[in-house]
Amino acid sequence: MADGAASSSMEVDGLDLLVTSTTHAETTVVVSETDNLPSSTRFAAYNVGYVYDPRMMLHSCSTGHQEDPDRISRIFDTLKAGGCIAQMVPIPIREIRREEVLLVHSESLWDKVMAISSMTEQDIADSTAYYDELSLYAHPSTPLCARLSCGGVVEAALAVARGQVKRSFAIVRPPGHHAEPDEHMGFCFFNNVAVAVKVVQLLTPIRKILILDWDIHHGNGTQRAFYDDPSVLYISLHRYDGGQFYPNGPFGSMVSCGEGPGLGYSVNIPWPQNHMGDADYIYAFQHVIMPIAMEFTPQLVIISSGFDAAKGDELGECDVTPAGYSHMTHMLTSLANGRVVVALEGGYDLEAISNSALAVTQTILGEAPQQLDPMVVSEVAAETIWQVALEQSKHWKNINPKACDPLQPEDDSVTFSIPELLKAHRQDYLYRQHEMLQVPFAPEALDERFSAQAACTADVMDNQTLVVFIHELGNLRVELDSVMECNVQMEHSYMIDMSKDLIGWVKDSGYALLDINVLPKPFATKKLARGSGNYPGELMTYIWDNYIEMVSARRVVLIGHGPGCEALMYLISHRTVAVMRMVTAVVQVVGHSNLPATPRDAGDIMTWYHKRSLAILPANHRVFTSGKVLKRHGNVLHETKPIRILHTALPTIYEFIQAMLDKSSPQNGTRDS
Repeated sequence: MADGAASSSMEVDGLDLLVTSTTHAETTVVVSETDNLPSSTRFAAYNVGYVYDPRMMLHSCSTGHQEDPDRISRIFDTLKAGGCIAQMVPIPIREIRREEVLLVHSESLWDKVMAISSMTEQDIADSTAYYDELSLYAHPSTPLCARLSCGGVVEAALAVARGQVKRSFAIVRPPGHHAEPDEHMGFCFFNNVAVAVKVVQLLTPIRKILILDWDIHHGNGTQRAFYDDPSVLYISLHRYDGGQFYPNGPFGSMVSCGEGPGLGYSVNIPWPQNHMGDADYIYAFQHVIMPIAMEFTPQLVIISSGFDAAKGDELGECDVTPAGYSHMTHMLTSLANGRVVVALEGGYDLEAISNSALAVTQTILGEAPQQLDPMVVSEVAAETIWQVALEQSKHWKNINPKACDPLQPEDDSVTFSIPELLKAHRQDYLYRQHEMLQVPFAPEALDERFSAQAACTADVMDNQTLVVFIHELGNLRVELDSVMECNVQMEHSYMIDMSKDLIGWVKDSGYALLDINVLPKPFATKKLARGSGNYPGELMTYIWDNYIEMVSARRVVLIGHGPGCEALMYLISHRTVAVMRMVTAVVQVVGHSNLPATPRDAGDIMTWYHKRSLAILPANHRVFTSGKVLKRHGNVLHETKPIRILHTALPTIYEFIQAMLDKSSPQNGTRDS
């Protein structure tokens, strides 16, 4: 035991505990092996238990508040009238102990909550602004109610974990899922579910626990408590609204997935708007929640059951029906051998929470879920689930983003990919500004693969000098609304195309131009699966064989930009003899990608290439650390800014090309070797 530590013994349901308390981070609980549960706490005749105590209604606000004491009494009365209470066993409630709370919360938070009991009416009135800032209200009975609420959830969870009941429902208040380790907030004082998880893991053999939080608000406190813990899978469906819905900020976003060993064990499904309904929630269960839960294989499921997503709740403004809640509950009861704990969180329309709680209770009692009308998931939900699936597929093998891609095959006729739009723009620009024509591809299969990716000037067949420029389509630069949502501000977004000046120079010099653009690799891979695997190289060699070798040009200049450099080196390696005969200069403008390998064939190719090549790279390119690599290329220059490298290097490129062309003598057919 550390110096200065205090120890005490306590008994929890007949279990003798030795509690050693130093600081919040060092609180430990050692459990004896004896289990002397009194027979009165064994509920073998019942499958489902409940926790309820009207004393929790003492926490109240004199001016009225959404977190109304009647929330729990209305639920209890509705369950009783519906015949549920008669089929359930009451689980004795108790106040949570300080040592248990410190498994999750700091000592300072415990002290802050306990101090409320000694506040006078004037103290409470004077502290209104402080509590309003935290979305709380205080009453002298608040500490008692908070201890009962937290202790009630702990007992409901222990009863299930020990096998005393199969399932349980803790009808408690105040709620808990917003309470963070060091702060009370959002109507919550202690994090009931988080404390229950810690106690269950200490006092029972159960270790792997799923917390499913369907409250309309993100359970920031619960996620925070287990953010680096792989033994607890936290899944939350909540309104996010770009981080503008309570509790606000990016912690509830879909990319907030845990840290350290807990990475992947926090799963957020952040709805971007109100009016999400049954179809949306069930779609999320089918495509994200259940696949992940089945891969995790929990030993216990705890539902942080806020009912403020229910239809009629003015705070949540969503449309989940009692039938929707019953279906979600039914799916969760298929996990963990049916061990499910339902712990009440939010929900502020008394009729909505009562009817929803009744549907959930009927389901955990074994009744079939209520009938749902035919329904279709909304477009915004389908898009959200697809984005969540993309993120979670990094962590879970059961998640298949393709299975929930909102873009179905039948939608292809009305959609266009960004690369397709860029190709169309490029062809239109070249025709309007430079009267360049599209290069046709005769076989239908090739036309499908390479259509609209090559254009030439009208004199391509007759001009003695041909410049072949192969490059990427351009760089998109977009401005987002915020870092929390990826909505593009169209008026502030644009495409950077550094090739315009080069094309102008080629035409002003009286040379013919063959312009070839290559697609981004992911798109190319999807569309060109039938190819050899080197899509830019295939495109370049096809054009060489079917066009360049047919023209009258005696001097050919090859210019590659970005991924086009790889295509040039592929061409040189696969058409070596013809290239050496026709090509006067080779220019490569490389970004931060690898500098393509030089030709390695025997003979004069290395000497030929070394004399005629110019490579331009960013000044901080990793190739500059290897002098051996640089020696394989002819002239190697560097520029400072990769994004503008072609633009800033143009004078050097013009000078190099002109010098190489001047060495050639097209009149007599001789070339400098």
